[in-house]
Amino acid sequence: MQIEAFPDLWPRAERHTPIAGILLTNGDLDHCLGLLSLRESQPLVIYATDAVRAGFTENNVLYRTLERFPGQVTWRRLELGREVELGSGLFVSAVPAPGKLALHLEGQRQPSAEDNVGLVIRWPAGNHRVAYFSGVAGPSPEVERAISEASVVFFDGTFWSSDELIAAGLGTRRAEEMAHWPIGGPEGSLRFLARVAQAKGIYIHINNTNPILLEDSPERRALEEPEIEVAFDGMELELDP
Repeated sequence: MQIEAFPDLWPRAERHTPIAGILLTNGDLDHCLGLLSLRESQPLVIYATDAVRAGFTENNVLYRTLERFPGQVTWRRLELGREVELGSGLFVSAVPAPGKLALHLEGQRQPSAEDNVGLVIRWPAGNHRVAYFSGVAGPSPEVERAISEASVVFFDGTFWSSDELIAAGLGTRRAEEMAHWPIGGPEGSLRFLARVAQAKGIYIHINNTNPILLEDSPERRALEEPEIEVAFDGMELELDP
């Protein structure tokens, strides 16, 4: 639905997509399942670590829908800390982020640093770096370095508090157990971003239980002093050349 709502991603002809590449940050279903909806005749280029690629493709009969003709999917490897050219003047590098194995892989293999990553996207023409972390369970030196060097930071804002789902009677696991760093509290990501980020911060991947979605909530007002925004569908961002 987000693709349908964004005209720049609409097809220009039959069996066409302007999507030039897809970046996966982990192997959870909500990050990968959309690939199966793009299973038609247009070739796809997917960037992922070896661990994320293997977790999605191996022993997965549904993946065969993306192997209907030679070259339907091209996988390009993301190595931790190594920059890869995306094209159109863009470069990307993968940053290891505290996290966990995808749920469907738990007990199937040992975790690795490649299971959950953030992305740093750079384009030299504008001398900008965008840090993107859609899932991160807590701080690390690698995460801090990536954020401190970024022009814009998109950061995991799934939950305000650690026990958010438990308190609402909607789950039994704490935020950190699901590889999400709570925003609030003395050890929350809000204080971390306020201290580390040198530029604009934007919370993304926000669960519908998170009170920052309410514009008049105390939690939303708490974002005002460090000037961190809340992402919304259709949001566009312009960076100075």
